[in-house]
Amino acid sequence: MNTQAARRQISDKSLAWKISVYIFVILISFIFLVPIYGVFTTAFRLNREIIKEGFWVFPTPPRVDNFVRIWNDGKIQYFFLNTIIVTGFATLLSIGLGCLTGYAFGKLHFPLEMVLFIVIVSGMFFPPQIVLIPLYKFFTAIKLLDNLLSLIIVHVAFGLPICTMIMTNFFRAISNELRSAAMIDGCHDWRILFSIMIPLARPALTALIILQFTWIWNDFLWPLILIQTERRMTIQMGVMQLRGQYGLAWGSQAAAYLVATIPTLLIFLFMQRHFIRGLTMGAIKE
Repeated sequence: MNTQAARRQISDKSLAWKISVYIFVILISFIFLVPIYGVFTTAFRLNREIIKEGFWVFPTPPRVDNFVRIWNDGKIQYFFLNTIIVTGFATLLSIGLGCLTGYAFGKLHFPLEMVLFIVIVSGMFFPPQIVLIPLYKFFTAIKLLDNLLSLIIVHVAFGLPICTMIMTNFFRAISNELRSAAMIDGCHDWRILFSIMIPLARPALTALIILQFTWIWNDFLWPLILIQTERRMTIQMGVMQLRGQYGLAWGSQAAAYLVATIPTLLIFLFMQRHFIRGLTMGAIKE
């Protein structure tokens, strides 16, 4: 009887814990979904309907006027192109440099290795706000203010620490015997890196592509500081410039933000299979 009572008590505690977890997850999901619902209802209604009925009334019927307006306006095409240029180059460069530094720290041994690794990775722990003024003055001095190249440089610099850390952990997890066997066969380190190590590190590369692409695409701070003309604005900053005849164009801005989320959603949907594995596992293949 005592054993059955103990089991029943454990089962009741387990059930209570599961219910608490479900309630917590539902509350968190609700908190995240409410703003998304507001954006959807705003994007598919006209400004006069939003002013009259508020943000939360479901559109009946849904209208696509806001999407047609932002596309015909012509500005969003420039915003998208600028963002694609910055995000594409910054993502490729930061991950490419991360592969080089990760291989050096993960497989090669040289003086001050740990010191250099700590110096690079410590960049993750410095908030970007502390270098806003120095970088603004620096880019002004070298005539790169209001230039997309300044955004690319900044994002590569801030993305390199996490790329280095993740790639170093992955390369360290790959068996050293694999590299030794390749060197015996006459391979040099460049060929080992590009022909063996990088293909094995595909999960890590996928995770970094998702992280870097999302962070850079959604960045608002650096374009706000470094970009001054409308034609060079990225999508997150450019949407703020969309205005109606008498004030803020709530519907147009909501529609533009929905359009702006499409690339990041597609990247995650196509690469999600490797995302968690890329952050938590080493590519060990022997």
